[in-house]
Parts: sequence; C-alpha cells; structure tokens
Amino acid sequence: MAGRLQDKVCIITGAGSGMGRAMAKLFHAEGARLVLADISGNQDEVASELGGETVAVHCDVSDEGQIKAMIATAEERFGRLDVLCNNAGFGGGMAPLHTQPVELWDKVHATNIRGVFLGMKYGIESMLKTGGGAIVNTSSASAVVGWKHHSVYSSAKAGVHQLTKVAALDYSDRNIRVNAVAPGTMWTGLVEASKTHDAPPEGFPTLAGIPLGRWGRAEDVAAAALFLASDEAAYVTGVILPVDGGYSIGFSGMGAERPGIVSVNADDS
Repeated sequence: MAGRLQDKVCIITGAGSGMGRAMAKLFHAEGARLVLADISGNQDEVASELGGETVAVHCDVSDEGQIKAMIATAEERFGRLDVLCNNAGFGGGMAPLHTQPVELWDKVHATNIRGVFLGMKYGIESMLKTGGGAIVNTSSASAVVGWKHHSVYSSAKAGVHQLTKVAALDYSDRNIRVNAVAPGTMWTGLVEASKTHDAPPEGFPTLAGIPLGRWGRAEDVAAAALFLASDEAAYVTGVILPVDGGYSIGFSGMGAERPGIVSVNADDS
C-alpha cells in the first residue's frame, strides 16, 4: 500500500533532532522523498540512517542565500517541491521584557520568524511552478496563551501564526495549503533528562495544567504535521493545530507560569 506521502518531495528544516527528526522518520516511512536541512550537522546522520531518496543539506534558515540553495536542492534532485515543513527554531533566555538583550531579540527573530518567512517565500515560488503544495510551520502554544518571561520567543511564534493565516488566504486559489502545528510542553532537547531518557523516568515531575496529564513527544508533533502535509488534509488551510495535551483550550488564567519547559531550542525543533 502506498504511503500517505508516497513520492512527494518534502523539505524539513531543523531535521537534525527533536521534532524535525521525528518528522523525517515518519515522512520517510510514508514514502516521501526528503531534503533534510539543519545547521547542526546532525541532518547528515539522520539522512544516512533513513537512506533511500533522502538528501541532507546544511542550512541557516535566517540566511536568504542558504534558503534558496535548499529549495534548489529539492528541485535539482527531485524535480519539484511538494511539502515544506518550516520547523527550525530556538528559544533563547527567559526573563522580564525590559531585561532582554536586543541582540537576543534579533537572533531569535532571525531564525523563528525571518526563517519561516524566507522558507515560505522561496518555497511558494517553487510550488507555483509545479501546481501547488502544502506548507506546515512549527509554532508554539506560547503564541496562543502567553508565558511569563517569554516575550521574545512568544512574539516570534505569534508572527508565525499570522504568516500562516495570511499566506493561506494569499494562495488558496493556487492550490497551496498553509497550516501550522503549535506544540506545548514537549519531552525534547530543552528538558535535560530527555537527552538520556526517551520518556520521563519513574518519579519525574508530572505537569500541572495539562489535561492529558503527560509530556508531549516529538512523535506527537510529527503525526500532526503528517496529517497537515498529506492529502487527508486537502480541505484544511489556515489552521493552527495545537499539539499540547489540551493546555491551550484548558488555559484559565494560569499564565503567570507556564506548566513546564516548552520545546524551543535549536537542537530540538
């Protein structure tokens, strides 16, 4: 039986670890032809592990030239671009807004919002040449409810929400769907214990404020991204899909503190 992304050409940024790596593995299992992009070098290991029609590229998503080269790799190797997952991102420090360095604002926004804009700009140009495609952006629950001391990261992710919605309208008549996943508190790189444990070890603190009562997994986000990228979501565009265990819908004034540690660092997206 053909996979849900059989023979579709997919780019995943931030594919070297965390949610991006989980997307790469799941998309590969569903028959995709993959361009795996990352700044870390880990994309080479992931591509080697998956094999088949998979190519790794080094890409700093804040660099326009490197984004163009990433898109060109998909076109030259596979002839087109069908799916783009703008997943690369990182968080930076948490502190009251007035203490946040301007340099941190610039660095976080260069990756988390400029990088998404550049990916969409040149990804859409490519898709228009071949009749359409699907874009899945990685946002965050922090863009929906707000978390104390998270002004820099949250504002960038809120921008991702609006880029997603406006682009969905701009290209709804050109067969390009644009959606986003919004992870909540994930068991990935920013949680130190996740680097040595695939799941929370016995006795590890549970999370307050999460209706489903557990940490999210990278695979949870990958499954949501697969749905939005696939033809199963053919009538879905402009959607921000929370993958947060119900946190954002159950939120009731507890925003003084976030319920745990969100998945936001560069090695994790």
